[in-house]
Amino acid sequence: MAQALVARGYAVVVTDVNEAAAMQTAVEIGAVIGLAHDVRDAARHREVAAIAAEHGTVNVWVNNAGVGFDGALSELSQERADALVDINFKGVMYGMRAAIAAFGERGGDILNTASLSGHGPVPGLSVYAATKAAVLSLTTSVNAENKAIRCHAICPDGVDTQLVADMDQTGQARALIASGGRMLSTEEVAEAAVNMIGTNRVVRTVPAWRGAMMRLSNLTPGPSMKLEPLMRLEGKLRMKRAGR
Repeated sequence: MAQALVARGYAVVVTDVNEAAAMQTAVEIGAVIGLAHDVRDAARHREVAAIAAEHGTVNVWVNNAGVGFDGALSELSQERADALVDINFKGVMYGMRAAIAAFGERGGDILNTASLSGHGPVPGLSVYAATKAAVLSLTTSVNAENKAIRCHAICPDGVDTQLVADMDQTGQARALIASGGRMLSTEEVAEAAVNMIGTNRVVRTVPAWRGAMMRLSNLTPGPSMKLEPLMRLEGKLRMKRAGR
């Protein structure tokens, strides 16, 4: 996303909990600066906004930080459950508040990374999915609250990232992610996300057909989840073939 924004002429501020990585990335892609940023710290969002304002008008804010701890609700440690809520949801909320303040009356665009899982039930990824559903709800509501601000949520299916690689590769969630077909590349998700900026589109799911299926499963969770064992089996077979 940062690369795509640089290519479009934005003066991009790259932030990450790993300051060295943020600084290195900023140099590599031509961003103006890289900063340490723990999204669980509400005050740090405001500090980042102030530093960004030194490099130009703040008119785009991207909330992309996230963790993807999988496992059933009963299996998640307290530390991981807290991290999912604090990073995936509260981090987005704090970022949106900082962005709104930084935009002022002129407005701007807020781009949030949600997930396909936010559209419906994903057993084995329940808390993660709940945080992404919360991000979707927050995005659509805040978009309606502020006429000068355009809020967008990108909802990708499984993406070829470290977040997915760190999941239990034999677990229920990983098999369900694989059941959707090929993994998306970070580049195609970033392109779809950045293309929302400046438009009135609030939610975009990639690929679109998976979004339709997930919304249907959310409307009929009982009958739909009866197919879950078959979907999981399909995912395991796809992973096995890919491993070859």
